[in-house]
Amino acid sequence: MSNGSFPPSPGRRGGTLAVVLTALVPACLAGWLIWDSMGDPKNGDAGSRPTADSTSIAPPHSGGPPGTATKRPKHDAARPLAGKVVVIDPGHNPTNRDHPSRIARSVDIGTATKECDTTGTATNSGYAEASFTLDVSRRVRALLQARGAKVVLTQDGDRAYGPCVDERAEIGNEAHADAAVSVHADGAAAGQRGFHVILPASVRGGGADTSGITGPSRRLGERLVREFGAATGSEPANYMGDGTGLKVRDDLGGLNLSSVPKVFIECGNMRDPKDAAQLTDAAWRERAARGITQGITDFLNG
Repeated sequence: MSNGSFPPSPGRRGGTLAVVLTALVPACLAGWLIWDSMGDPKNGDAGSRPTADSTSIAPPHSGGPPGTATKRPKHDAARPLAGKVVVIDPGHNPTNRDHPSRIARSVDIGTATKECDTTGTATNSGYAEASFTLDVSRRVRALLQARGAKVVLTQDGDRAYGPCVDERAEIGNEAHADAAVSVHADGAAAGQRGFHVILPASVRGGGADTSGITGPSRRLGERLVREFGAATGSEPANYMGDGTGLKVRDDLGGLNLSSVPKVFIECGNMRDPKDAAQLTDAAWRERAARGITQGITDFLNG
């Protein structure tokens, strides 16, 4: 203890230690945090902590709360016709017979004039074509709606008569239908059996111009022939169409005035006893409706 030196007092020693620890602790903590964020290189753990570009962080999105995945629309196999519009035209009207003068008046079909509507035919036992077409059309509507389509009927037993053939076409046009089908049954001679689909001819004149619909209408008709035959077991007509089940006509206002793909289907011959037995059977009519529905579905999804 020379040169006038004195041992430090206890209070002074404690103050120095506190100053040193105050400086060291933050530095050590910062170093540990840097090491921890980098991981242990020997263990290949350099990416073990999330960073700003880590895939574990949800990317920005819209349409939902933060942290939720963006939902993508899925095709609904159970509703393959969602967004489609189909017009079903039940031929004639059960009460047309009560308004003969009204349905007999002439209307313009573009290339000619024709009566507003007719009573249609019937089986020998009195089952009316108009009753048949309305029943099948309602069945088709239910099946198409189950597949997601919007379905418009030109009449649903809710009119005194008609509508006239020109209005039937206009209903499909105004609905911007993706497909339109007019449901009928024929009144040919006994022995003439089977079904057929009537296609629009290429006509232009007056208010008629089918140049834009003949192609798609044929495709619709071909699919109806295939699916209707498969569903019902019926054969294409043996009295027209050369066995194809297809017939082109230019004298039907419902086709001539249509601006959307449209066909008629004659489901059988009401005046033939064998065909009539089918047409008057509710179970067969359900199969007919399924065939028409599937033909329309194939066309719209083709």
